[in-house]
Amino acid sequence: MTLIHESSFIKTFDGYFQNTLAPAYQKLTGVKVDYELASVGSMQTRVTTVAETGSGADLTLNFFNWPFLYDQKYLDVSDIAEDVGKQQGGWYESAKEACVVNGKWKAVPFGNVGQLMNWRIDWFKEVGFEKFPDTWDELLEAGTKLKAKGHPFGFELGHGFGDNHGWLYPLLWSFGGHEVEPDGKTVVIDSDETARAIDFARKFFKQTMIEDVLGWTDVNNNKAWFSEQISCTNNAESILWVAKRDFPEIAKVTGQAQNPQGPKGRFHTLNCWSHSIFTHTADHEAAKAFLRWLSEKPQLEGWYASADTYYQPFLHGYDNAPMWNVEPRNLPYRDALTTAHLPGWPAPVGRAQSEVIAKYVVIDMFAKACAGASTKEVIATATAQLKQIYGQT
Repeated sequence: MTLIHESSFIKTFDGYFQNTLAPAYQKLTGVKVDYELASVGSMQTRVTTVAETGSGADLTLNFFNWPFLYDQKYLDVSDIAEDVGKQQGGWYESAKEACVVNGKWKAVPFGNVGQLMNWRIDWFKEVGFEKFPDTWDELLEAGTKLKAKGHPFGFELGHGFGDNHGWLYPLLWSFGGHEVEPDGKTVVIDSDETARAIDFARKFFKQTMIEDVLGWTDVNNNKAWFSEQISCTNNAESILWVAKRDFPEIAKVTGQAQNPQGPKGRFHTLNCWSHSIFTHTADHEAAKAFLRWLSEKPQLEGWYASADTYYQPFLHGYDNAPMWNVEPRNLPYRDALTTAHLPGWPAPVGRAQSEVIAKYVVIDMFAKACAGASTKEVIATATAQLKQIYGQT
């Protein structure tokens, strides 16, 4: 059998599958499992090709909402997911949001790659903040003081694929703004709540950030962080991983925290990794047997531990696992799972939602406002785009 996976940022993670899990399964069953790695950024193209041609790999890794996009091409794995949940403490609700399609599990959740706040503990202390600000208003205050001292913030506003979504969607939700109602039809981006979120973002950009962020993609904030140009950014755990490996002095003063809360609460983006079985797979039962084995505690525990907590488990049985003791600064990534949602929430997941993400509708709404466009103008543009995508004229 063949399992497609995207090449992991954490090399020990891929190595653990290749050198430990695959040989163990072959020894146990006689079945050889090929771990086919796709380069970063090419995974969806590979999955789409396999799904549409009905040939190639047997199992695949998913990101975000892919179980909904490839629903007809994936087997129902509800029996596996439900058994795994019962045996390992139950699933976080956010896992169900990403993997349950029309009442059926079309993927078995694996872990979340959270996007949270990374901040310079030493510089924040210099302006009077001993801990990370709890609200957006407090973070604005801290950022204004830090920029004045030559330590601006750096939050992506360009067309990347993670670090922009990681703070802009939570910001919108925390002010009460949404793109579409839960009915999946009614566009509601034109609201007072959205306007307040945009007005805040514009002020936040002007008072705390360097202007370069308007053109940033996911690599830029990392470069700025390690060259000590910025004092706060939104990123995955990886930024601390790299610091500990290559910039130990920066690592010592790097803190990690949940996103600030706004008037309507605290939110995070859901970046769910999960595994599915293609319907074209020759032997459905053999593929399900392997996925069931891969999802059992002895295998999962070792695979998670190979990457410390870079992939935050969706199973409550791992809430206090030893891997969380390796680096206590990572704990906010675990705690953020309870307030994480897919972009487009609370509307149903589907192709329209994916098109909104692909066209950067929400990202550009904020970015254009930060670049100088009026709040009324950017909301009108976003409304028109959303109505077209969701079939409203």
